[in-house]
Amino acid sequence: MQSNAKPSRGMVVAPHYLAAQAGRDILREGGNAIEAMVAAASTIATVYPHMNSIGGDGFWLISEPGRTPVAIEACGAAAQLADMDYYAGQAGIPARGPLAALTTAGTVGGWEMALAHSRRWGGTLPLPRLFEAAITHARQGVPVTRGQAALTAAKLGELADVPGFAGHLLSEGAAPQQGETFRQPTLASTFERLAHAGLGDFYRGELGTAMGEELERFGSPLRRADLAGYAPRAVTPLSLSLKQGQVWNLPPPTQGVSSLMILGLFERLKIAEAEGFDYVHALVESTKQAFLVRDRHVTDPRWMDVDPLDLLADATLDRLAARIDPARALAWPHAGEPGDTIWMGCIDGEGRAVSFIQSTFWEFGSGVVLPSTGVLWQNRGIGFSLDPQARQALVPGRRPFHTLNPALARLNDGRTMVYGTMGGEGQPQTQSAVFTRHVVYGQPLQQAVDAPRWLLGRTWGEGTTSLKLESRFDPTLIAALRQAGHQVDVIDAYSDTMGHAGGITRHADGRLEGGADPRSDGSVEGD
Repeated sequence: MQSNAKPSRGMVVAPHYLAAQAGRDILREGGNAIEAMVAAASTIATVYPHMNSIGGDGFWLISEPGRTPVAIEACGAAAQLADMDYYAGQAGIPARGPLAALTTAGTVGGWEMALAHSRRWGGTLPLPRLFEAAITHARQGVPVTRGQAALTAAKLGELADVPGFAGHLLSEGAAPQQGETFRQPTLASTFERLAHAGLGDFYRGELGTAMGEELERFGSPLRRADLAGYAPRAVTPLSLSLKQGQVWNLPPPTQGVSSLMILGLFERLKIAEAEGFDYVHALVESTKQAFLVRDRHVTDPRWMDVDPLDLLADATLDRLAARIDPARALAWPHAGEPGDTIWMGCIDGEGRAVSFIQSTFWEFGSGVVLPSTGVLWQNRGIGFSLDPQARQALVPGRRPFHTLNPALARLNDGRTMVYGTMGGEGQPQTQSAVFTRHVVYGQPLQQAVDAPRWLLGRTWGEGTTSLKLESRFDPTLIAALRQAGHQVDVIDAYSDTMGHAGGITRHADGRLEGGADPRSDGSVEGD
């Protein structure tokens, strides 16, 4: 099911249908939005290993009617041994292998903090039930998706010799084929351990001990003490008032502030309608201004020299909007951040909503799979620089810059909306496209998700910083953008480069409307 608009006990959207179904089943049993999201998150960490893992990070936006949304930052910091001396002799932090596995994985800790919040809502479903789908799919196997097969084959040369990768993610030394049954029995045992010992075991129990010892043996700077010392953080989300309502996103070290800035800048440009030159040009140019500010300022908040709230102030947005030429493109040599991620959303029958994202950064992260647990470890820390004067300089205990940023809106007409996407640099851009098409210009949510998209910069390993447009755009629009000075590349009609977006809107009368991306293997599932 790709869309839905009816009274419901809840709805889940995910980029893999098995994750959406796992969340839906929890809602059917009376579970709340957080419980459904943990079921979906554990499942997608199993069935979509090229996009995410429990060895990665996660971020939550949680909303309930009548209360201000809350956020969870479940991202790990650089290991205590991860300093310039540890990487002496390296031109930069390697992108793959044990030296790329230098930050603690935070996503499981985020699940634990979210479930504590769920219990305040009366949530009672136990971990064995929430992990049931993940355990079943890991042990019995699932069909390999087109994306997993293609990305494994494409990255095989750089990952085949990374510790643990071949034994857990290849099929007899080769990339698995689409449709082949993919099993992860060791990961299934890890979920069973977490279900019965508790999520804290990942950091301070038998699992944490085993993973710390293996990371050390492989040559990672991470140690058992880094895992044992980890805790997620409850943070105050950033928000922005628009004509249609209030929008929330995550604060630094994520790029959430840039997603909000794009919407604030675009509103000031007063574009009359969607889909034409004025619309695409205005959002692209708003993106450029927001990204320039982001790259100048956003990092671990302890190292920032500005208050993120100042970046969303009217005076700041007015000044930046005035720099945008309505007819000409700003030159754009900027090099962006790649990234592979999943975003999922859920709204339950009580109107409680979750916008959630988890990631290993690049596809398959560091590539390191820990043999005793089957956990694939992220490479988020490769965004640090070995230049001590750089904005993202490597410092033990420092949190890396994150492209991850789930979004949530409450609109003046009584609607609540959760929306987001994977895709590194593309996340703020796709968020702006989905939000403006659906909320500002009134398109049905599925249409807004399905519509042709663009991407300024690179993601998914793209080496160019051009403006990429899906071929479904009107040729006259493409020609007008080129004439305005945009360096345009036309790509496939439904390209994975554009990310895997989704959203759910709860209308004031309780109807739920969802949209899942046809570029993904996902679905919207309601009850």
